[in-house]
Amino acid sequence: MVTLATYVGLCSVLIHVSGYRHHNGTEPDPASQQLPEFRQQHPMPIGVWTKLSGEPLDVRDTQAMNTDLFIHRNHFRLTSHNTRERIPERIMFAKGSGAFGYFEVTHDVSKYIKSDVFNGIGKRTPVTARFSSSFQNLGGPDLVRELKGMSVKMYTREGNLDFVNINLPVYFHKDPIMFPHFLHAFKRNPRTEMFDFTARWDLTTSRPHVLNALMWMASDFGLPDGYRKMNSYPIHVYIIYNKYGKKSFVKFNFRTETGLQNLTDARAKAIVTEDADYFNRDLYNAIAEENYPSWKVDMDILTEEDLMTVNYDPFDVTRLWKRGTYRTVSIGRLVLNHRVNNHFSDIEQVAFSPDNLVPGILGPVDSLYRARKVFYVDAQHYRLGVNFDNIIVNAPLYDKFYSRDGKPPLWDNMNGAPNYYPNSFNGPMPFVDEDRPLKNLLVYQRIGADLQTAAEFYNEIVESDAHRQRIANYLANTLTQVPWDVEKKAIYLLNLVSKDLGKRVRITLDKLRAENAAARRNDIAQCIADVTRLNIHRSVNKYFNQYD
Repeated sequence: MVTLATYVGLCSVLIHVSGYRHHNGTEPDPASQQLPEFRQQHPMPIGVWTKLSGEPLDVRDTQAMNTDLFIHRNHFRLTSHNTRERIPERIMFAKGSGAFGYFEVTHDVSKYIKSDVFNGIGKRTPVTARFSSSFQNLGGPDLVRELKGMSVKMYTREGNLDFVNINLPVYFHKDPIMFPHFLHAFKRNPRTEMFDFTARWDLTTSRPHVLNALMWMASDFGLPDGYRKMNSYPIHVYIIYNKYGKKSFVKFNFRTETGLQNLTDARAKAIVTEDADYFNRDLYNAIAEENYPSWKVDMDILTEEDLMTVNYDPFDVTRLWKRGTYRTVSIGRLVLNHRVNNHFSDIEQVAFSPDNLVPGILGPVDSLYRARKVFYVDAQHYRLGVNFDNIIVNAPLYDKFYSRDGKPPLWDNMNGAPNYYPNSFNGPMPFVDEDRPLKNLLVYQRIGADLQTAAEFYNEIVESDAHRQRIANYLANTLTQVPWDVEKKAIYLLNLVSKDLGKRVRITLDKLRAENAAARRNDIAQCIADVTRLNIHRSVNKYFNQYD
């Protein structure tokens, strides 16, 4: 006789075995096998279910039928926690994934920078990396042409060092007050709750310096084939110094070792119908299969003497440095070799700030950076609370401070140490960085737009007419539904960048509209034919019905 327990056991075995192979016989990808993998690692239940207070939960309290729901502790705590289990969504770069890994020094750069993390060939530093899409909400598709983020937190012996990167080497604007306006124009319309190309073009034609990054995004570089296959850039110019106090001005670069690969719009549309989480799945599966993503880290360098000779503003985040004016030095490798344990605790709560620096690196001097160093922290206070730096994934290897209390996590809250400075009772003391440069650099930046950067991108960096046509195709598609006056300004602006670009967009736009008009005429003709057939059918019926 087969007992109920035997039957359940047999079913469990069958489910366990079948969970490792799809019904069509193909091997499943690692992401789809996360739960079977957990069961394989834990063949028995991982412990006794407890209430949040630690009290063991009786099996009778796992259901709430025919009970007083308001005094059913387990039901109340589960449901009330469920109501509160999400923190505010990031306004930008909301949807993402991440991984753990390490940064390894491969070259001696001590002549340029004194930071401990970058010195000592072979030295490894643990890191957390988060990848994300810029304009999508949580749950949105990965395969959309927009900025992709790659933020890296290095847990160095001198504090956390954060790089907040994007997949393009230029940014959309340099005036920090533009940020909320740029964000609103490129995200969802407040009435329709849909992305609005009219708003994007209206802002771009009013602030032409946006156009350079928009063209980068419209190019093949704007839609990478997954996070592993894209480069990323912190965009700002950092001031670094060596142990003698000598300064250099650098741009850090993270260049994929997997190989720079991009998708066409057609290919992206085909993939997204099957897998809206393509980027996240690709990253997870690659690490699970030990095909570890990696990036070469280097820096482009200008000296103080170089600043006096360059004929462009090197601190302008909307433009590239000109070829031949700087040198590039290799530093090391970033390797991601561990999947996160829990997405919420490790990735949703991870907090980055461009102002998290270490000795040997001074913050950039451009206006956008000075605003970001303030408002990134303000955003973390809003999302995660005043003690967000105490969350495990954000905590540095060593910290002693005078900030106390507030919302958890607090850990030891500095116990009984003095909570003010200066004091005579052996509280934490500051150190003196004797190598830090004494003079500060003050840079005044121009507000005016320079279309030369967009022209250089289109004419020099884009190397083929086929690529130029793909840029024109994307821009034309975004213009098909905008009002005539905005379209006219957009075409005029594109003509200023390049007459070839303006011509290509105009021709492509006319072609798209002709195709749409032809499709509408066919729809109307089909409709008329359907109505005509319907009327004839009714007339015939009426003729025969009169003799019934």
